[in-house]
Amino acid sequence: MPDLSFTDDVASAGEKAVVDEVLAVAGTAVIFETDRLIRAGLARRNERRDLLLPALHALQKESGWISPGGLNYACDQLQVPPAEGYGVASFYELFRMEEPEHEGDVVHVCIDAACQVAGNEELAQRLEAEGNHVHRGPCLGQCERAPAVFIQGLRKPDSVPADADNPLAFHQQGDPSLRLLHRLGVVDPTSLGSYLENGGYKALAKAVEMGADAVIAAVRDSGLSGRGGAAFPTGIKWRGVADETGRPRHVVANCDESEPGTFKDRILMENDPFSVIESLIIAGLATGAERGWIYIRGEYPLATERLQNAIDQSRQSGYLGDDVIRSGKRFDIEIRRGAGAYICGEETALFNSLEGFRGEPRNKPPFPTTHGLFGEPTSINNPETLVNVLDIVVRGADVYRETGTERSPGTKLFCVSGHVANTGIYEVPFGTTLGELIDLAGGATGEIQAVLMGGAAGSFVGPDAMDLPLTLEATREAGTTLGSGVVMVFDTSVNMTEIVVRITEFFRGESCGQCVPCRVGVVRQHETVVELTQKGTLEPVKAQLIDDMAMAMADASICGLGHTAAGALQSALRLGLIGGSQ
Repeated sequence: MPDLSFTDDVASAGEKAVVDEVLAVAGTAVIFETDRLIRAGLARRNERRDLLLPALHALQKESGWISPGGLNYACDQLQVPPAEGYGVASFYELFRMEEPEHEGDVVHVCIDAACQVAGNEELAQRLEAEGNHVHRGPCLGQCERAPAVFIQGLRKPDSVPADADNPLAFHQQGDPSLRLLHRLGVVDPTSLGSYLENGGYKALAKAVEMGADAVIAAVRDSGLSGRGGAAFPTGIKWRGVADETGRPRHVVANCDESEPGTFKDRILMENDPFSVIESLIIAGLATGAERGWIYIRGEYPLATERLQNAIDQSRQSGYLGDDVIRSGKRFDIEIRRGAGAYICGEETALFNSLEGFRGEPRNKPPFPTTHGLFGEPTSINNPETLVNVLDIVVRGADVYRETGTERSPGTKLFCVSGHVANTGIYEVPFGTTLGELIDLAGGATGEIQAVLMGGAAGSFVGPDAMDLPLTLEATREAGTTLGSGVVMVFDTSVNMTEIVVRITEFFRGESCGQCVPCRVGVVRQHETVVELTQKGTLEPVKAQLIDDMAMAMADASICGLGHTAAGALQSALRLGLIGGSQ
């Protein structure tokens, strides 16, 4: 055994107990534990390293921070060098590495765009006046009910106050054209029986009858592309993993929905969790994977609870396990919680995080279809992408393509927030115009100044863009993006400079710092915008500097964060939303 240099700091009895519980329970829900323990290519000391993140969550909940003693104990049990364990723990927003002055819950208040315009600072100050420990932090994925709050509990479950009394932000109930959201508000999200009564698991039964190759062919022929922003063809991804025979394969649901302005997957997971599980099973059977993983952001306690309940009920009823609906195929699912890191939405950073390493992106190639999770073939999709598969399997690729456009078939979920009458999630066919979508949300509540498309990693468009068709091709030609489906409306009462300052500050804080172009570029662009707020105008040399930095980040950054970090800023300058040039 190598010298791991553990210090003399000693864990408390409570810290030892919660870590021991995690290590005894985590991983055993999946019936193929032996597969993980003999996985080729992993050093002996890393066999259980993927339990580090659950152990850190347990320590944070028990003590309110990651104490040196608790970290040492977890690292000792998992045979992870303490320095590496510290590097992992200190990477995340939800873990604290210093003992808090006051014991108790931490109340997180969002400071990003949708909450900026909804009075987040007033809320934070009121909560502080009431004696709460308030942490002002990045988007919490509740933009439809801004200003958002998330409570990180001490020795009790995390919670979101709005979950208790906030109505479902879904305004299309009863619309027969819906494909992804038709069960929302109809099905009981906690009941397998209710899901079955509303067509649940019919797609899985048909997928088993069709066979893996036919399912992949249907997904390919449908033209389904990824709904997280990259828009990569799903069928090609699944085919690539299915062709990698002779090694364990994985399917992953990327539920780390951290793009500011995005909340569609949260609403889907909270209100139709069985559909996410069913579609992930189909993905597993189609690609030949026996292991499924759900990586969900730590600020989504209700979605996590309901997905775990859906897994448990599905396993008990034979939809998961050693013989999925008597198909002779085995497949099961584990859930892992993130801990507040926007970068972990990038697929390879997610793999590193799940494996117990810092959530830093990997260089590509090799690509996940050959070297993904644990270095093995992996298909990763977000919930919206996955749930599309249910409709494709049941109704066929040709019927699926009847909706939308030739190059953007199907429907798309949009997260509409900001200054509209009815914030929430909307499902519309590709090709619907931006103006039609805003009208569907009850219209703007004031004169539109700008609309942020695609989130912080997207770009602004002006009020003259209401006729823009919402398709992959039309938005690309217009110099903007659909991204993750964010449509955030700002009226003329908003100081857009403050919004852009916060967006650049967001990227400054969320860059993992692994590559120089992004690590330096996001800092310099934030500094330039702050300077703009002080001077009121932007010198031509500074405007050129912004463009040069954007080009360097786009060309040389490892991942999409650096590639897109300047998009909102550059579009705001083009539209004259922030200080003009000298």
